[in-house]
Amino acid sequence: MPGLYSKYIKLVHSVGDIAAVALSSAGAHYMVFGEIDNLFTQDYLLLFLYSILGWIICASLLELYKVYRISKISTAIVNVLKVSFLFIVLTEAALNITGVEDVSRMFLLYRYILLIIMVILWRTFIIIFLRKARKSGYNYRNIIVVGVGEAGIELSKFFKKHPEHGYRFLGFFDDTKRVLPEKVGKISEVEKFVLQNNVDEIYCCPFELEKEQVQSLLSFVDNNMVRLKFLPEPGELPIFKLKVDLHDFMPVLILRPIPLDDITNKALKRAFDLLFSSIVILFILSWLLPLLAIVIRLDSKGPILFKQARSGIDNKAFSCWKLRSMYVNSDANFKQARRGDSRITPVGAFLRKTSLDELPQFFNVFMGQMSIVGPRPHMLKHTQEYSPVVDKYMVRHFIKPGITGLSQVRGYRGDTTHSYQIRGRVKLDIFYLENWSFWLDLKIIFYTVYNVIRGDKAAF
Repeated sequence: MPGLYSKYIKLVHSVGDIAAVALSSAGAHYMVFGEIDNLFTQDYLLLFLYSILGWIICASLLELYKVYRISKISTAIVNVLKVSFLFIVLTEAALNITGVEDVSRMFLLYRYILLIIMVILWRTFIIIFLRKARKSGYNYRNIIVVGVGEAGIELSKFFKKHPEHGYRFLGFFDDTKRVLPEKVGKISEVEKFVLQNNVDEIYCCPFELEKEQVQSLLSFVDNNMVRLKFLPEPGELPIFKLKVDLHDFMPVLILRPIPLDDITNKALKRAFDLLFSSIVILFILSWLLPLLAIVIRLDSKGPILFKQARSGIDNKAFSCWKLRSMYVNSDANFKQARRGDSRITPVGAFLRKTSLDELPQFFNVFMGQMSIVGPRPHMLKHTQEYSPVVDKYMVRHFIKPGITGLSQVRGYRGDTTHSYQIRGRVKLDIFYLENWSFWLDLKIIFYTVYNVIRGDKAAF
C-alpha cells in the first residue's frame, strides 16, 4: 500500500497537540487544587481556548507540522522545545499585557511542564508507530533511480538498510554498460515503467544524463504527478548543504545554511548564554575571582586580568578577558603559549591546566561578545596567518566565538603549532556551525566539565 496516509499525519499531530493542551491544563489544575471542577470557569476556559490558538500559531510559525519520513526522535524533541519556548514567552506576555491575575502561577508552571512532556511523548509514539508500520509494509513509497552514479548506489543501499522509512527501491535505469544486479532498463524505458508500477518518486543523477533526457524527465513528472529529486555527485557543488531562499520571486541557492541564522535558534542560544553566564557570575565568580586575584598578585607582579584583542563574529575584533597566567611580557599578543613556556607563572600553570584562566570570559558572554559554546577566538595575528593557508578558515567567524567548543572537547585544545592541528580545529568548528543544536551545546558543556575533572592532556 503506497503512501496513502501521509496527508493525515499532520492532522494526527495537531489533534494530539490539542489533546495535550487540554490534558496538561486538567492535570495541572488537579495537581495544584486537588480537583478539576473550577477548571470550567470562564477565566480558565478562555485561557484554554487562547492556549490552543497560541500553540497552533507557534507550531505553524516554527513549522512543527512539517512531516519528514526520515526524521530522528532527537530532532522532533528539539523542535517541540523550540515551539514550547515560544509558546511560553507569548503566553506570559499576553497575561502581563491583559493584566490577568486570577490564574495561579503554580498552575501555569505545572501546565508548561506537562504540556512539553505530553507533546514529546506523542511525537515519539507517532514516529515509532510509523516506523513499525512502514517496516511491516504500510505507508510506503515506490522509488527508482535514473542515471546511476555513486550517490544513487549509496541511496539504494540506504533504502534497503532502513525499511522503517517506508521506501521500496524498484531498480536503476541507466544507459551505460555498467553491470548492476538491480538495473531494470534504459532511461528511455523510465516513463513506461513508472506508469505500470505506480512509482511515487524518481531520484535522478543529472550528471549521468544528457540535457535533453533531463528536460524530458521534468516534463514527464509534471504531467503525471510524480515527484522528481536530484542527487549530487562527490566533487561537484556541496548540494547537501544548499538551501533555497526567495528574493522576491527569484529562487536563490544559499551555499552554507547556518542554523544560528534562524531567529528562534539565535534567541534560544542567547537566552541560554545570559542565564548560564549570570548564574556563574553571581554564584561562582563573585567569590572565586577575588580569591584568585589575591593568589595571582602574590605569585607575580602585574595586572590580575589580561585583555587581548581577538577575532569575533564577522571577524570583528573584541577584547577577550582572561586571568593573567604569564609574567608581563611584550610578546603576549603575538606569540602563542607553548608547553613548557618560560613566560607562564607557577600559579598560571595551574590556572591554564584547570581552565580557570578562562573564567572572566563569562563577562564577555554576558555582554554578547561571546557564547558559552562556539569556535574558540584566535588572536588577530593568528587570523591573519591562518586565513590565507587554511582552507575555509574564515567560515568559523559566521557565529560568535565560545568559551568552549567542539574542537576543544575533541582533542584540538590549546597549541596549534602543527598545521594538522589548526586544520582539524577548523573542520570541527565548521561542522559545529552547520549542525548546531541546543542538545549539541549541552553535550559540549558536559564534556568540557568532564575533561576538566578528569584532566585534559592538551591543557598546559
